[in-house]
Amino acid sequence: MATAKTKTAKGKSAPVARKAAPKAAGGPASKAKPTDAKRTAISVPKPAAQTATPKAAAKSKAPTPAAKPARTTAPSTPQKAASTRPKRAATASPAKRKTPAAAPTIVAAGSPARPAIDTGLLHDVLGWARAAGADAVDAIYVEGTQLSVSQRLGAREQLERSEGRDLGVRAFVGSRQAIVSSTDLGVAALKALAARAVAMARAVPEDPVCGLAPPELLAQQSPDLDLDDGKEATVDLLANWCARAEDTARAVAGVTNSEGAGAGWGRTRVALAASNGFAGTYSRASYSLSCSVLAGDGTSMERDYDWTSGVYVDQLEAPEKIGRTAGENAVKRLNPRRMKSTKAPVVYDRRVAGGLLGHLAGAINGRAIARKTSFLLDKVGQRIFKPGIRVVDDPHRKRESGSRPFDGEGLPTRRWNIVDDGVLTTWVLDLASARQLGLTPTGHGSRGVSGPPGPSTSNLYLEPGSASVDELIADIKAGLYVTELIGFGVNGVTGDYSRGAAGFWIENGKLAWPVSGVTVAGNLKDMFPNLTPANDLVFKGSVNAPTVRIDGMTIAGE
Repeated sequence: MATAKTKTAKGKSAPVARKAAPKAAGGPASKAKPTDAKRTAISVPKPAAQTATPKAAAKSKAPTPAAKPARTTAPSTPQKAASTRPKRAATASPAKRKTPAAAPTIVAAGSPARPAIDTGLLHDVLGWARAAGADAVDAIYVEGTQLSVSQRLGAREQLERSEGRDLGVRAFVGSRQAIVSSTDLGVAALKALAARAVAMARAVPEDPVCGLAPPELLAQQSPDLDLDDGKEATVDLLANWCARAEDTARAVAGVTNSEGAGAGWGRTRVALAASNGFAGTYSRASYSLSCSVLAGDGTSMERDYDWTSGVYVDQLEAPEKIGRTAGENAVKRLNPRRMKSTKAPVVYDRRVAGGLLGHLAGAINGRAIARKTSFLLDKVGQRIFKPGIRVVDDPHRKRESGSRPFDGEGLPTRRWNIVDDGVLTTWVLDLASARQLGLTPTGHGSRGVSGPPGPSTSNLYLEPGSASVDELIADIKAGLYVTELIGFGVNGVTGDYSRGAAGFWIENGKLAWPVSGVTVAGNLKDMFPNLTPANDLVFKGSVNAPTVRIDGMTIAGE
């Protein structure tokens, strides 16, 4: 993909989560003409109430789930939708077209009601780019506010607040595209930005699969996903959560030191507009809390953690529970043993089991399939898990970190049974990868301000099984229960899997003693068909899985 990118800056820019696809908003998206109006910035009303609620910005080695931890409870049960494998279609072909008559503006519903971001400046940018010679253009605006507090051993260690905003322009000239972004939102600067994007697009090589979505593929309505509570946490509130979590953890017998506790709150607001008629906005809030402590002394110390996060504060677990779990887990890991190499069942605790879904997501990503760099190439329609296994990607779960009413290219989103009854049903496609493969896009485009869209899942999870964790391990005479994974020894092309691990040895169906310094290995093509889920699924991020058991794994020790 030939794409030119540049970025200009004025002040500190807000972090842009690639996984957050824009959400819908106001103002018609018809062909915008250059405007000399004295608009110098996107108008965003400030949040009303300041009644806070804790969120956490985890400091220590908190979860692997991704930079933004996620939801603790899963409110509404996702609607069951029939799995669908991608259909061959020509509707996703790139379009060099003039701006159509105004299409319906998508406005994301939400509770409580919040004023939408004014997309007027984005439409001005579209007009300036068209006037400079762009055949098509889109513009995305992101503003973010973050507040984080951390403490260690009872003393404040960090207090940080950041605010920033960015605007990115993607201009198309024929089959060429260029992307330019800036934090200077003055009218003169944005006119120059639009002209620069067009000039760069003329200079780059052609890319036959780039382009905006045809109007008939655009999202026409937006579900209410309830992604922002309209509140803002205070420093005192977050500090209180940190203190309660760390104090509880340090009170656990055997805990000797602390890596600290961190709490945070954030809000990201996004607006997207394009010359194909789409315009939309969304707002997302997040709260999180984490705690990490050590047990033991000298060279025999062991560390463990716990964390929680949510879109609404009532999704978070109590600070005392987070601290107690972190402390107790650290003490349980004291005096670990090494073990002899063997082949045995491996049980992945739910806090690490989501990593297996991450490997699946990478293997079915449209870009990997188009490049033929996936171990699941040509596996759509074939059984890759046991019968009865279902893996779901649901962007419409309320109050979840990965939810989005439309994707980063303005396409509608929906629930997908990516694996249904063990059968792989679809790839994860944005517009470009769908065009490369001659398929219909699946509404998985995701983007930031300074790069082109790419395929990405939303709320990906493995549906729970019927057995409890105790029942899952009851018949294991000898095996490994993994609570921590180390390293990234996974080959996405061959499926070879090898990662360092720590946890507990299983003897006669019970956790017997702690284990560290071992490696678990296999091949994902063999591991998936031997995977059995427990019934303890909890939504705590954008990728979630219950505890799972995989038979026949190689465990390398002494």
